Amino acid sequence: MSSFLSHLSIPNFFNAPLAFSSIPKIMTGFPVSIGLTIISFILALILGLFLTLAQMSHFRLLHWAARAFISFMRGVPMLVILFVVYFGFSASALPAAVISFTLNCSAFVSEVFRSSFLAVDKGQWEAAYSLGLPYSKVVRKIVFPQAFRISIPALGNILLDLFKGTSLAAMITVSEMFMQAQIVAGANQDYMTIYIMIAIIYWFFCWLLTIGQTSLEHHLAIPEN
Repeated sequence: MSSFLSHLSIPNFFNAPLAFSSIPKIMTGFPVSIGLTIISFILALILGLFLTLAQMSHFRLLHWAARAFISFMRGVPMLVILFVVYFGFSASALPAAVISFTLNCSAFVSEVFRSSFLAVDKGQWEAAYSLGLPYSKVVRKIVFPQAFRISIPALGNILLDLFKGTSLAAMITVSEMFMQAQIVAGANQDYMTIYIMIAIIYWFFCWLLTIGQTSLEHHLAIPEN
């Protein structure tokens, strides 16, 4: 063990002046990172809702098609999906990233919505049907608002994972924050300092998102676990 350690070179882990001077360059990628997050998340919410309704459908083909899609997207690494869309379909980098993040995220959103729908008291459904309301109005006006309130903590976690996951877009040349960090690290030949700095930046924005999520939960009077 001592022989192994003797061959290790211990680098200078953090160059503070370089780290702070790199922030403006890294932050040039923030609009792309946050844009990818917001657009993909909104689209994933919409697609996830349709997948949830498909799962709850009495049409077996629709039900099993949705289940198969969700199972596949949850079981395949995001990076693989990103490469398949980008290289397999010759899509441009930014649209490929949006499509990949949306498809993957929608599967997790759908499972959150499904469990939230099931958490709504069955009496709510029965009462709505007894009033003669159609299925679409029952879902839109009565069930979904309650299910959405229930799902907010889990959706917040998905949003955080999505924001961090946008760093994978650097693998297909999207100029988001991690790509900018890699450029700075390569130019200065100090990867450790820059990677620590980008980690702090991601953590800071995730912390802000968590504060926003908590505020929304309190606003909607969602009890904390």
